[in-house]
Amino acid sequence: MRVDYSPESLGTGAFYRLLTAVVVPRPIAWVSTLAPDGETANLAPHSFFTVACTDPPVVQFTSVGRKDSLRNVEATGEFVVNLAPEPLFAQINATATDFPRDRGEFDAVGVEREPSLRVRPPRVAASPVALECALHSTLRLGDSTVVFGRVVHAAVHEDVLVDGRPDIRRLRPLSRLGGNEWGTVGEVRELARVPYRQSACD
Repeated sequence: MRVDYSPESLGTGAFYRLLTAVVVPRPIAWVSTLAPDGETANLAPHSFFTVACTDPPVVQFTSVGRKDSLRNVEATGEFVVNLAPEPLFAQINATATDFPRDRGEFDAVGVEREPSLRVRPPRVAASPVALECALHSTLRLGDSTVVFGRVVHAAVHEDVLVDGRPDIRRLRPLSRLGGNEWGTVGEVRELARVPYRQSACD
């Protein structure tokens, strides 16, 4: 027997908690931006994140409400998606705090930064992967805004590469689950796709 829920009867907050408990695991975009003053560097985790297009390479994250990340991207047209690795768990969670707009999370939390190559916002120095992005477009949906960024440069630490590709066991990415739960990489399985022609012949 199933339990039925409707957004109308459950309410926005409760249905949001239901969605985030079943759409799991969700990769985390640890987004760094620069305020219009050119000085204040913002850093915040966004767990509504994925690849939007391959050619051109575009990634997307969603800002629920008008957060500093969104405001800065709209004003400057640039951002960096830093991979959120397990060793930085505490710092990633700390940057989710609603600091005042004029207080940057890099400095408030003590996250070391490094300069980006193609955009102005800094990268997280200890993150194994940084995707430097130029704003492609935004899409407003109700109380949220989807931000699309064209990836203009990818910087990958050599320690996480195996045969030229980032290795999931070395990346150790965190993910968000329901409530206050976070996920880590557990068992990794490999299974190649079977082409239709081959499967039809078997």
